[in-house]
Amino acid sequence: MHIMEYNQFTKIFNENIFERSKPDLLDKISKNPNRFIGLFRPTRAKAKVMQNLLQSHEIKFGEAFESIVEKYFQIIGCKILDHNLQGKNGNMLSIDQCFWMNEEIYFIEQKIRDDHDSTKKRGQIRNFEDKLYSLIKKYPPDKVNGFFYFIDPEFKKNKNYYLAEICKIKKCYGVKALHLLYGSELFEFIGRPDIWDEIIRYLAKWKKEIPELPELNFDNSPQKSYEEIKDLNPSIYRNLFSNSAVVKEIFPILFPEKLTLKYLKDYFHSQESEIYRNLYKSLSDIINDLINSP
Repeated sequence: MHIMEYNQFTKIFNENIFERSKPDLLDKISKNPNRFIGLFRPTRAKAKVMQNLLQSHEIKFGEAFESIVEKYFQIIGCKILDHNLQGKNGNMLSIDQCFWMNEEIYFIEQKIRDDHDSTKKRGQIRNFEDKLYSLIKKYPPDKVNGFFYFIDPEFKKNKNYYLAEICKIKKCYGVKALHLLYGSELFEFIGRPDIWDEIIRYLAKWKKEIPELPELNFDNSPQKSYEEIKDLNPSIYRNLFSNSAVVKEIFPILFPEKLTLKYLKDYFHSQESEIYRNLYKSLSDIINDLINSP
């Protein structure tokens, strides 16, 4: 008996991690080309592009896990509450998980693993306290349960520090309970260890299905790549096309057969505004140069 269907599980991960990989990559190259090319780096452009995609996928994995955990809480009948709170300085804060269960409020600050240095861990605790403060302005403190939660149970570098700080915060704010939990402990706490068992089972299966490394070649599926990137802000294309080093070093990696670029060129040609006419001309010249380059 499944709690969540496997197809739904993988859909959440794949959409969160991979769906915007291509447009996001072009946006990053456009804004920070020197992070990908340049003399004072021990790596060539292809390695930097791969490194960027891998790092991006790691970050998005954490975001996808937030969506997965929330979906499980929703499935078992929890009422999902607004994640956005106004901070003490008027700034907006976003809680990773916030829901109503058994007549009480549960809020979770969720991280992938407890392996950060001293500066990062202090910042995380301050952030947790700020969110707790804002939450008890909205809900009765004696109804609030807070969790500082790390998904990966194998990393507990700062456990003693977090326990001590969470204990201090609980005494000061008078909330019902604050907890530091790792891995399965969150789901054991709410009486649903079967959720964690399913997550582990699904994750192991999903990891066997995904590519070992991200695909850098947009031309492997040019029509799909074109559909994913055609609606990027024209300023991104203008910056890319005007950077000769990007065109020379990165475009052959992403567009080796120029197939995606040709779809893009036709799209620009079909648009009526001046910016697209200029992009069409620039891209036409680039394609010709790439075709004629040795």
